Amino acid sequence: MLGADSLNLALMIADSGIVDSAVNDLMARSQVMAMAENRGMKSSVKNHLLKWRGNVKKRITRVCETERFQQELALYQEVIHWDEATFFVRIPDVVKKLEWHSAFYIEARKLLEQNKGLSNPMFAHYFCDQWYQSLSDAIKQAQVSELKANKEKVLQDLYQRMETMKNMEQVTQEGDENSVGRLWDMAAAKLTKTDLSVMKRHAEFLKKNKTLQEIAEQLGRMANEVNDPELNQTPNEELRVVDELSDEATDDIIGIKQGDDLNKLLPNETMFLAYPELEVVFYKHFADKRLLNYRTQGKSRSLRKVRAHTPDNAKAEIEKGPFVVCIDASGSMNGFPEQCAKAMAYALMQIALAENRDCYVMLFSTQVITYQLTRQDGLREASDFLSYSFHGGTDLQPVLTKTIELMLGDRYRNADMVVISDFIAPAPMEELQQQVAALKQRHNRFHAISLSKYGNPDLIGMLDHFWAYHPNIVGRLMRKW
Repeated sequence: MLGADSLNLALMIADSGIVDSAVNDLMARSQVMAMAENRGMKSSVKNHLLKWRGNVKKRITRVCETERFQQELALYQEVIHWDEATFFVRIPDVVKKLEWHSAFYIEARKLLEQNKGLSNPMFAHYFCDQWYQSLSDAIKQAQVSELKANKEKVLQDLYQRMETMKNMEQVTQEGDENSVGRLWDMAAAKLTKTDLSVMKRHAEFLKKNKTLQEIAEQLGRMANEVNDPELNQTPNEELRVVDELSDEATDDIIGIKQGDDLNKLLPNETMFLAYPELEVVFYKHFADKRLLNYRTQGKSRSLRKVRAHTPDNAKAEIEKGPFVVCIDASGSMNGFPEQCAKAMAYALMQIALAENRDCYVMLFSTQVITYQLTRQDGLREASDFLSYSFHGGTDLQPVLTKTIELMLGDRYRNADMVVISDFIAPAPMEELQQQVAALKQRHNRFHAISLSKYGNPDLIGMLDHFWAYHPNIVGRLMRKW
């Protein structure tokens, strides 16, 4: 073979450290460093950049898939498998093909002119070596350009998240570091002043009505009261012999890489040592770790601590399910009950963030509207929900049917359904009540928060827990002032 295999060239350059340097440069920015000093934020920023590192590495390894590089790489791969005689006969035609798309074209012509009339067998190796270096430089330059563009995008995204997190400090509870990680994931959307003022207004309402916050905290604790071995997820560690893939093991040859390992040297590299005038090329490649080595991989065994989840009734860590918050959005909820319902949903969203749980809000009146408050665009969803005006009649049956469908899936096992309503509505059909009773046996919980004295007892009675919150007008005025 006249030269190095270029099939893994893009991957080798991506593995050379340029991506890691970009990540380190981002971490060194003063604003990013200041954000990472926050204990709750540090892991979120680090995980965000590690995820970007993986994505951008995939993107830059695909830069050589463009038509320009594909044509030149195909030509190069063809040439390096020729013998010296074929090379001298056919290389002029190859150089002509490089004219319109290769950075190596001018140098290639110069090398051919300098070697005109000579038939040095090592010239073919030298020519291919220079061509390989030109390809490497061109691909690296394209990868650096792609990396730079992606770096600017992720930097803008980081600044946007920082701005959102800073604005959210005034509407979230102080000292709650556990919720910061998930809040960071939701901070990509730019929030307007209107969005922030809406959330701030409901956060202040929640502070004035502390009973609502206490009810929300009780709801958050109830998932721990389940004693089901199938739900227990207690982690423990044990020592095991683990088979791991290792580049040091020599079970299989999987490719070619650049390096300075003389034990894995390709035979054609020693050709440089056969001619005194090219011997310096060998030593230069050795010093630069650019000798072609076989890339090997195999399995090695090591003793490691393995983290496993085993059922343990004595020490149970229950994997808490989502909150499914069903809010009566009928016209009878206008005014103070509407404020209470929105503030309660906002409180449950904060608890869900802290406990790494999902929080879905379903507004029901004559139709069902769904909001997902703990997903990537959850802050925008929360703002839309808090701005929604209540109107229409009360019909609990459709939202109850939808919730039952969700709870029948594994993802909603051990979920909490919270119905916030005045409960001035008829009881649902007997079939739905039976389905609710069956789901209770699967450790789903159904809660009722009544905002009226006139709720239907039959409707409230089908749920597990009941809280009544309807302070009189004097009490509400006292809180207001």
